[in-house]
Amino acid sequence: MAITIILHISNEDPILAEIEALPEATDTTVTILNPRRKDGKAVAYLANGVRSVTFPWWRVSFLEVMSSDSEQREIIGFYRESK
Repeated sequence: MAITIILHISNEDPILAEIEALPEATDTTVTILNPRRKDGKAVAYLANGVRSVTFPWWRVSFLEVMSSDSEQREIIGFYRESK
């Protein structure tokens, strides 16, 4: 099952993508699938139709792991009751 992430690369806009598994501590690269900008448009510095990209860790600032739809349903949100 693919895990949706937001990859933050040094001096670049974040990339929304999927990964097959979370990276291990010994990994030197991270491979992402279906790279796109957060608004769904193509990433400007990648060729059209690119399906996967491998980045070295020294280029990656951090990555955000997004929750899946099934996990979203389990999250209890806080709300304020209006009177």
